[in-house]
Formats: sequence, C-alpha cells, structure tokens
Amino acid sequence: MSRVGKKPVALPKGVECQVKADAITVKGPKGSLSIAAPSGVDIAINNGEIQLKAQGDDDHKMAGTARALINNMVKGVTEGYTRKLELVGVGYRAALQGKDLNLSLGFSHPVLFKAPEGISIEVPTQTEILIKGNDKQSVGQVAAKIRGFRPPEPYKGKGVRYSGEKITIKEAKKA
Repeated sequence: MSRVGKKPVALPKGVECQVKADAITVKGPKGSLSIAAPSGVDIAINNGEIQLKAQGDDDHKMAGTARALINNMVKGVTEGYTRKLELVGVGYRAALQGKDLNLSLGFSHPVLFKAPEGISIEVPTQTEILIKGNDKQSVGQVAAKIRGFRPPEPYKGKGVRYSGEKITIKEAKKA
C-alpha cells in the first residue's frame, strides 16, 4: 500500500468530518469543504483521526490520493491557503476595485479579474497580489489564471510571477 495512504489524518479541535456514501465533508473555523467519496477506499474516523484503507490490491494509489485530498481539506478549514504573486515590469500595477482585481500589464487596456466565490484577493503594494482561500486547488487555479495574463518572458523577466519563482534569463540575439 502507499506509504502516504497508511498515515492517518489528525483532526484538530474544532474540525468535524462527516463520511457519507457519496461525499466526505470537513467543517472547521474557516468554512466547509467536501469532495466526492473515492471508490475503492474505506474511510473510518477513530479517536480524532481519519483512517483510510484500500479495498483491493489495485486501490492503494487511490487511498494515497484520497488521504492527501482530505489532509488538504483539513488544513484549508483550519489555516487556509495563500499564494503570492509579484508584478515585474515598468508600469505593471495591480489595484482592487471592490472585489475585482484591476491589472495594468502593458496592454492598451486594463485587465479586470473577478474573484470567484470563496477566494479573497489583497493588494498590499502595487506590485504584489495575495490570493487567499480555504481550498488549495481553487487558490492555485486563480493564481495560475492571473499569472496567465502576462507570464514572465525569458529575455527581460517582465510579467506576473509567483513569489520566489526563478526565471532563467536568455541572452539576447547578437548582431
């Protein structure tokens, strides 16, 4: 069996988990998340821990995946997830208009991005964007969409990048 699938998921205080035939729901101080119940995996809650067990020999991989998804849900409803983006380039700016993100990325028009439900966007400075939420997948998806408006280019490094992302700069063409 997967080593990841064998480890139990600890439930912190204030977090509840409900296992039904069709869905798994985790509720905590930062909200509620649910996923469809994975096939081929038995889930039991004992002494504040979630135990997963594969039903057959071919289901070990799914047990590891289900355990990772449940662990991400537990972390999301207790701590939440944050992704930081940086804007690099002359005139590249971000600003909030209500709940919408207004980006100036060197185009002839501003780029408006509406934050989906459950995601909050903050702009501490004009060149930084903080994306917060309790669902790891949706936080990463929103960050990828915003980065996709102007990904970092390899010659000057201008664009929207993740915080700490290393961009390898290419050498310009020589005459």
